[in-house]
Amino acid sequence: MTKVALVTGGTRGIGFGIVETLYDEGFLVACLGRKLNPTIETLIKKSKGNVKFIEADIGSIESINTAVNKVVETFGRIDLLVNNAGVAPKERNDILKTTPESFDFVLDINLKGTYFMTQAVANVMINQTYDVFIPKIINVSSLSAYASSTNRGEYCISKAGIGMVTTLFADRLAEYGILVYEIRPGVIKTDMTEKVSEKYDKQIENGLFPIKRWGYPEDIAGVVSLLSSPKMRYSTGDIINVDGGYHIRRL
Repeated sequence: MTKVALVTGGTRGIGFGIVETLYDEGFLVACLGRKLNPTIETLIKKSKGNVKFIEADIGSIESINTAVNKVVETFGRIDLLVNNAGVAPKERNDILKTTPESFDFVLDINLKGTYFMTQAVANVMINQTYDVFIPKIINVSSLSAYASSTNRGEYCISKAGIGMVTTLFADRLAEYGILVYEIRPGVIKTDMTEKVSEKYDKQIENGLFPIKRWGYPEDIAGVVSLLSSPKMRYSTGDIINVDGGYHIRRL
């Protein structure tokens, strides 16, 4: 039986790295995003139907349900969900000046969207049969789940919340044999971090991370590959830090 993966925010950056890796490993991949770009279009053509783009706005519950139904109509099932879609605040503000509009914008996509996408896909998975492959859900959060950034508090809160989403669904879905994990990336070299690349270049050189380099989308994709493999079968609710060791407390 061919495995089907659904990846949110899969058209660029970390998401595209995950889509590409899963395709290389034999998955049929539904790549959800707001719009096509040349990078994902090239992969879609190369895949000859094994990668499909499905337009979706993760901040909309209606769009989530429509997209999940479209994935099932297209591929027949969903075996792996990777919740990768996320946004940063449009403007960084001190937490004493955060606006309700910015708070709602970030949490609607990062936290509420992740929660209800997981709910929708879990209900699909529960009603499927499996032979060898173990159904799994992987949430991509951030080091901001534990590291304070007082100029983007809404982002930190959204990522910390994903930790509890992971715990709750890992607990609830274990009886159905569905395993749930969380990946916490560090500073990853993507278009989202391009504006602050000079800042992090200096901090990395000065020892911000024990592993003195940027992270790359393939670093996250490699962990998705590991977690989605049959070798991971007796753990759920786990958090994997992919942050160059930044989470280590040092004196």
